[in-house]
Amino acid sequence: MMIPSDIWLNVPLTDFKFTQFALEVYRFQCIHNKVYAQWLHLLGRTDQNIEKVEDIPFLPISLFKTHEVRSFPSHEITFLSSATTGSQQSQHHIHKASDYIDTFTRGFRDYFKGRRFDYLAALLPSYLDRSGSGLIYMVEHLMAHEIGQGDFYNRDFLRLVEDLERLSSSGKRVLLFGVTFGLLALTEIPNKIDWNYIEIVETGGMKGHGKELTRGEVTEQLVKAFPGVTLHSEYGMTELSSQAYGTSGGNFECPSWMRVCIQDPADPQHLLPQGKTGRICIIDLMNYHSCAFIATDDLGRMDENGNFEVLGRLDYADVRGCNQLL
Repeated sequence: MMIPSDIWLNVPLTDFKFTQFALEVYRFQCIHNKVYAQWLHLLGRTDQNIEKVEDIPFLPISLFKTHEVRSFPSHEITFLSSATTGSQQSQHHIHKASDYIDTFTRGFRDYFKGRRFDYLAALLPSYLDRSGSGLIYMVEHLMAHEIGQGDFYNRDFLRLVEDLERLSSSGKRVLLFGVTFGLLALTEIPNKIDWNYIEIVETGGMKGHGKELTRGEVTEQLVKAFPGVTLHSEYGMTELSSQAYGTSGGNFECPSWMRVCIQDPADPQHLLPQGKTGRICIIDLMNYHSCAFIATDDLGRMDENGNFEVLGRLDYADVRGCNQLL
């Protein structure tokens, strides 16, 4: 199969075109992805000749922890998820590193279109503490090739504050990528930063550093502590090639090669209409090398524009259908 990834990334996909490409990837992965093929067999869904995206089954994301989910025999890079003590890490084998770079670069450019940044600051301590992070890989590339200047600060909050004070006082525009618990820790440090020159991308997750908060709770704390700041959120994960972005108070927007569906937690073969709360499922065409159809562990709902809101994590007591099959 010739993967037209350059077409997916460089030409905005209409719903019709997206459906065509999604069905093509589905048929390819039915044959070449052994894990996905086994999952389809368990569901009794081995028909490759389906005609609607809504009929494509989604693979539970947990299988990336226990199986090699791949559609090609070779890969150029592997990303690993974070893991709490005793838990397994997800592994995502990327067939072509250049495709991953093109994907996050195009997504970043499309979302931040028209904005200019002079510096990229990265406050990602939990990610820097381990190897194999796709987020670190992405931020390093954006820092070097999209913005040109920047640095990682790990847990050096005082140095970050000093640099943000210096840069903002001289009128430099800064983009700050920060993990949630790091940004909340930053709110406790006195500063003289002009936050009107700072835009924050909150990457989500407390990573075991305190109580998990909703996106709304995090937004409220950050906006209060950083007056004048522009706040964004990024939705991404190890098992996906693409990212969705959203502004403070807004839903996440998918790039044109990515779609979200909401699944009934009690029935993995039933999708819910817009406005209903359920399991977030993602079609990511740039996951052609692994599995493009992922049932996440996140709870959310979709609006009339196809954008989505994340409401929390699934209660696995309610995920009866998937649990029985697994």
